[in-house]
Amino acid sequence: LGLPEREIRMRVAQIWHWVYFRGARDFSEMLNVSKAMRVQLTEAFALRLPEIVEEQISVDGTRKWLLRLQPVDAFDKGAEVECVYIPESDRGTLCVSSQVGCTLNCSFCHTGTQRLVRNLTTAEIVGQLLVARQRLGDFPDRERPTDGLVPAGEGVRAISNIVFMGMGEPLYNLDNVMAAIEIMADGDGLALSKRRITVSTSGVVPQIERLGAECGPALAISLHAVRDELRNELVPLNRKYPLKELLQACRDYPGASNARRITFEYVMLKGVNDSPADARELVRLLKGLPAKINLIPFNPWPGAPYECSDWETIERFSDIVFNAGYASPVRTPRGRDIFAACGQLKSETEKLRASARMAAG
Repeated sequence: LGLPEREIRMRVAQIWHWVYFRGARDFSEMLNVSKAMRVQLTEAFALRLPEIVEEQISVDGTRKWLLRLQPVDAFDKGAEVECVYIPESDRGTLCVSSQVGCTLNCSFCHTGTQRLVRNLTTAEIVGQLLVARQRLGDFPDRERPTDGLVPAGEGVRAISNIVFMGMGEPLYNLDNVMAAIEIMADGDGLALSKRRITVSTSGVVPQIERLGAECGPALAISLHAVRDELRNELVPLNRKYPLKELLQACRDYPGASNARRITFEYVMLKGVNDSPADARELVRLLKGLPAKINLIPFNPWPGAPYECSDWETIERFSDIVFNAGYASPVRTPRGRDIFAACGQLKSETEKLRASARMAAG
């Protein structure tokens, strides 16, 4: 645009404020920028966000959005990802995706049945948050929707927490994930505390230390088994980075403390990993780690090879872990009726292709 350096810094700060603090969708909304400059910006740049292709609202208020991304080249028809909003009485959590599809093939996870298409860019990751905040009226002077539960009142954030627990393995897209977190946490814009941003990994051991040292969000580990033989089956990445290496990386995670505990996610699979012996071994493995264990009732999906443990078994498992001194909440399944719960995400296009293949067969 041919602007002097001092003016460039000023204009960048103005645009940043409008996009990330006020949620502007177009340069024409930026009223403290001169009209001539707005025209120049419109001619030179575009503010593009993922498109909401479909919105589903669960009976419990959970919302799932199917988002179509902007094409990245002439051969890209617009990849799709899913993003989930989970409202609670004291918080609102947005579950974002980091990849289109996934390479990990975890046997209990629906996303793992969708092939990896590509990594999301930094803009596409942040774009999920921007789209969600706009849809939920979570920017200044925007109205809250009335077609579902959004518990936060006026002046209170609808989205207070971010979890990288959507489609993909975040640590296989680490540079873009960390850049997105820095934008989300910037005090002049979206201003989310890094303590309220959680990155979940299936155990990409070499990148865990880097995530903590360079970025410092909360860490969650998709654990799901306490023996290498079983974890090799449930989480095939374990064959490359077994439990001993993974747990050592957790012990070395920068910033981990009793005030910033690492969350270990453990899906409850009937007759597979839910015995009292499994619970006791979990306690032994985590000894000395500042940890919280999230017990996740298995969320079924078509063709899934597992069943959820019964409630009595889950409670017995939780009691053993809790009595050993670890918080062990049982996660309440959210959005099951719209396939928005943990392990159920898979883009609609892939579902339709699968249906077509079955019909053709």
